[in-house]
Amino acid sequence: MELKDPGFDLLSSLEQIVFKDVPPKATLNQKANPFTEFEQLRKGTGLRLDDFARAMGVSVAMVQEWESKRVKPTTTELKLMRLIQANPALSKQLMN
Repeated sequence: MELKDPGFDLLSSLEQIVFKDVPPKATLNQKANPFTEFEQLRKGTGLRLDDFARAMGVSVAMVQEWESKRVKPTTTELKLMRLIQANPALSKQLMN
């Protein structure tokens, strides 16, 4: 029996709300590369490394691991990054 991450379900619901009016990207059924997506999302937030880590609820060292491609962000972490990029005010709320 596989355990589901409750954070994944919550972020999936939030993602549907935030992106409800955004047309889906045309894809060729390719699975996104989490490292490539992380780089785009991280740059898109415009946050400093320490602020980004705080908003994500992880250490600066973990963000550095993602940036160096030694550790792959989870799907839940990528969902949170998409939400932070789509709604910059969310990052400020998460940092408190």
